[in-house]
Amino acid sequence: MDAFTIALILLWAVVIALGIVVLALARQIGILFERVAPMGALMTDSGPKIGEASPKFALQALGSGKPVSIGAQTGRSLLIFFLSPTCPVCKKLLPVLKSAQKTEKGFDIVLASDGDAPKHEAFIASHKLDQFPYVLSSDLGMAYRVSRLPYGVVLDGEGTVRAKGLINNREQLESLFNAKEMGVASIQGFLDQVKEA
Repeated sequence: MDAFTIALILLWAVVIALGIVVLALARQIGILFERVAPMGALMTDSGPKIGEASPKFALQALGSGKPVSIGAQTGRSLLIFFLSPTCPVCKKLLPVLKSAQKTEKGFDIVLASDGDAPKHEAFIASHKLDQFPYVLSSDLGMAYRVSRLPYGVVLDGEGTVRAKGLINNREQLESLFNAKEMGVASIQGFLDQVKEA
């Protein structure tokens, strides 16, 4: 055998060994996906508890001046999404909110923040958020004990808190909708109950 044939045989041996390693790693990744359950929004114990009536607020939408009622009996569920123009995660979730507004029937979405109105008006214009009521109220954030952003609170049509939590991605946002629909406080709590049963 010449050197070329030996090199070719060694190369094929390396390729076969690498193929076996890739298959073994793929199997391990599959096992990890089975073990790791999806996590919902990180729920905090501060603010109104799940099942309690929401504080009531009568606010005006920034820009349009239309009245926005939070905590009242409206017959429609409401997602209050707390955000800031300086929050990069909030900006990343804006397309998800726009999509949720179209797909989540029976839900209204209100964007909430505090601070200077001109800065928020520029934020609304630059991100094309005119389809959402956008309210400024530091009292609203304090009532829900919002300490980190982005944060979401879901109210049912009677003004009762049904889900809440810190949101960092699409799955966590959708977990708030799912928790409300399933009648559980959070997806984490539901998964813990399933594990115990």
